[in-house]
Amino acid sequence: MSFHFFAYVSRMRYIGRWSLMRNALPENIQEHSHMVAVIAHALGVIRRDVYGVPCDPNAAAAVALYHDASEILTGDLPTPIKYHSRKIREAYQRVENLACSKLLSTLPGKLRPAYEDLLLGESAKELHDLVKAADKLSAYIKCVEERKTGNNEFFSAEKQTRAALEESDMPEVRYFLEHFMPSFELNLDELGTIED
Repeated sequence: MSFHFFAYVSRMRYIGRWSLMRNALPENIQEHSHMVAVIAHALGVIRRDVYGVPCDPNAAAAVALYHDASEILTGDLPTPIKYHSRKIREAYQRVENLACSKLLSTLPGKLRPAYEDLLLGESAKELHDLVKAADKLSAYIKCVEERKTGNNEFFSAEKQTRAALEESDMPEVRYFLEHFMPSFELNLDELGTIED
């Protein structure tokens, strides 16, 4: 018997993000999920190694890889619509959960519990704050990169996202903003070369 889960996952590359905005650098949910996983892992390492709070960065990265998996079936609903009202957000959450359940049904039974945990289970809930923060940082990086191309379409989104990040009560987010975000303003020559 053939199972379709990973064939569906591979289709993440066809689903564009930021559909209501003109993009100089188009981004799909596969690219976005990778960046969110990298940042969630980093936030987990910062939480564990800088602040001494128990955390599994690898689990954070795995949850982040699948944080938008429902969009394989639903598409990417633009943020202004998704968060327009509590009713819309709750309805969309139900749709996301149904989409995740449908995806899980495309796995062999013995594999389902591991992926269910990533999509809907305790790992997803336990690491929600890190993944949500990583998602917001990824959006901010996208805005910075668009601005650097001369695209002013993302100006308001950049300002709003930065303000939301600065209001975060997560020390990991402040650490990332202070120590890693300035580098995103540099070009390759300014970053310099990596020497032995």
